[in-house]
Amino acid sequence: MFFDAISEVLFHEIPKSPLVRSQVLLNIDRFEIGQSYVTAKILNRFAENVMVNIQGGRPGIELQESLFKIKDAENQIPLQFAYLKANLIETGKIFVRKVPVVGLRDWLLIYEDTLVELSVKDAYDELEIVVV
Repeated sequence: MFFDAISEVLFHEIPKSPLVRSQVLLNIDRFEIGQSYVTAKILNRFAENVMVNIQGGRPGIELQESLFKIKDAENQIPLQFAYLKANLIETGKIFVRKVPVVGLRDWLLIYEDTLVELSVKDAYDELEIVVV
C-alpha cells in the first residue's frame, strides 16, 4: 500500500485540521525534464499559470503564495513543514515525504530526491501538499 517505510510512518503523521495551515491538491498534466530538475505548469486559484520546479538536494519547499491560503499568516506564525503526498499511477502505492518550509517564492520549488525520480518517470499526476 505504501511506497516505502518512510511513507507509511509519515502518512499516519499528517495532521488534520485545525493544525493544517494550508492544503492544496495539484493536478499535473505533464512534466518537462531539465538537466537536474523537473518542471510543470499548473493553475493557481486565480486561474493563472504557475511553475512548479522539483529538484534534488537537501529536502525543503519554497511555497508560491497564490497557491496557498496560509492560516494565521497575520499572526506571523512561522511555517514549519509541508507533507508531500502522491498516489503512484501504476502501483497505487502512496508516496509521502515531510520537508521543511524554506520560504516563499514566485513559483513553487520543491527539493526532494525521490520525488524528482518519480516525476521523471511520470509516476504520478496529482501532488497533495499539506502545510503545517
